[in-house]
Amino acid sequence: MDDHVTKPASPPKACPICGKPQSQATRPFCSSRCRDVDLNRWLKGAYVIPARDDDPDDVE
Repeated sequence: MDDHVTKPASPPKACPICGKPQSQATRPFCSSRCRDVDLNRWLKGAYVIPARDDDPDDVE
């Protein structure tokens, strides 16, 4: 009996920027261009977690 079980290959995931299949070299993106677009969005503050200004934990 063979104890080695092979998992089925998962479908290739899409690039979060453009939707093309991701590349192994730039994973999870399809290219260095999409990787740089994502970095630029982080640096400009486009990705934020919404918060409320009246948070009682901030009171000192």
